[in-house]
Amino acid sequence: MGIFEIGSHPVRFCREGFAAVVFDYRQWGGSTGQPREELSFPRQLEDYGTVIGWAAAHPNIDERRIFAWGTSFAGMYIVELAVSDSRLAGVIGQAPLVDGFAAARLASPGRGLRLLAAALQDRLGSVFGRPPRYLPGAGRPGELAIGATEDAVFGEKLMTPKDSTEWRNRVAARSLLSFSWRRPVRRAAAVRCPLLLVVAQQDSMAPVGPAVRVTEKAPRGELYRSRGGHHDVYQGGVSFDDVLRVELEFLHRHAKTPSRS
Repeated sequence: MGIFEIGSHPVRFCREGFAAVVFDYRQWGGSTGQPREELSFPRQLEDYGTVIGWAAAHPNIDERRIFAWGTSFAGMYIVELAVSDSRLAGVIGQAPLVDGFAAARLASPGRGLRLLAAALQDRLGSVFGRPPRYLPGAGRPGELAIGATEDAVFGEKLMTPKDSTEWRNRVAARSLLSFSWRRPVRRAAAVRCPLLLVVAQQDSMAPVGPAVRVTEKAPRGELYRSRGGHHDVYQGGVSFDDVLRVELEFLHRHAKTPSRS
């Protein structure tokens, strides 16, 4: 669900009796759409809605017990869906980005200006039909990349798909204009369903403060602070088993189903 390899999360969910519907956003991975590797808040939020609708109409899925799950950048959508989509019984976001403006401020002023210039240049080029200008999604500190931290490099290696799914470490620079000003954190008080956010203790990529505030302001918000950094919630990370345990407990409790563990 999203643009990265998510390891054994869906397998473990299925073992516990849940149906796990996994998808790639349009323009990413195994999905069609051009240009490739462009992030778009409205289009990807719509993709979530399409999949939720498909699940709700499926004869083997209980439409009253549908949960949305998202990781990293998808935290933006998870909070928005928890506010706006009445079909959901709950949502889970791990290492979630919930404040695009706060994320943009993680960059130094000089790097931030270079990223903005690249994004504006790419957007202007798109008006004239030019192909995207791509930036690395993950890079080392000092590099001009969307995420330029050691944690980003670790995550890129950890989460690259192990199957034949198309994957490139790149993001269209224009994508920065789609989410840098989005602030779902401001909608937290309007969340209408149970919400669990797994927030890493040493997250260097998704601002921790806004994510914690979402759980404080959401009427039915829950917070779990996982060990390690942004990518330690995935298979191979130090907190993977703990995170899965917490997420499954949340799902069983709100779906009112017995654990099989």
